[in-house]
Amino acid sequence: MKKTSFLFLFTLISVFTFAQNPVKIACVGNSITQGPGRDNPDSYPGQLQSMLGDAYQVTNFGVSGRTLLRKGDFPYWNEPQFQQVKDFGADILVIMLGTNDSKPQNWAHKADFRQDYLDMIAEFKKTMPVDGKVYLVIPVPVTKDSFGITASVMDNELRLMLIDIAHETNSELIDLYTPLMTRSDLFADGVHPNKEGLGIMAKNIARAIRL
Repeated sequence: MKKTSFLFLFTLISVFTFAQNPVKIACVGNSITQGPGRDNPDSYPGQLQSMLGDAYQVTNFGVSGRTLLRKGDFPYWNEPQFQQVKDFGADILVIMLGTNDSKPQNWAHKADFRQDYLDMIAEFKKTMPVDGKVYLVIPVPVTKDSFGITASVMDNELRLMLIDIAHETNSELIDLYTPLMTRSDLFADGVHPNKEGLGIMAKNIARAIRL
């Protein structure tokens, strides 16, 4: 009887502790991550939060138009969200950058892309727990060149580089290109998914996190 009561009490304490300390997920990216607004439930982080539930705390750190490249026209490195991610101390980090890097003025510095990505991961890992997990995302497809964003760079160069970076850093890789490659109907401007497309993104990321 005493043993049963102890186990019951231990379970209650464990559940209470877990509820008090949700798993923190930081979503880093550009306008596709920011979506219709960082606090908008239709954004992919907002939909991800609904899918994962209260055991997780999903925070949207997306900033429209930003690049992974330090020499890009609008580097994510220079935004307040860069420091906010480090202050957040995420248990899980989801990075989806590279789309704006495919613009000609940015991809002129493609030789720096790999090292800049390695450096960004290293910076964020400094404030993550030892057992924290990093997920690198192969971005959604560009269904037509828009805003200077170049589909051929995304398809033929960036995706392969991201696979290599994920392997080198022992990061998990999430492919959002494949599940949306035949869904051009979800991209009104060729770059930004609508609510349904953002939901498909969230579903695939949620599945990866739950594995």
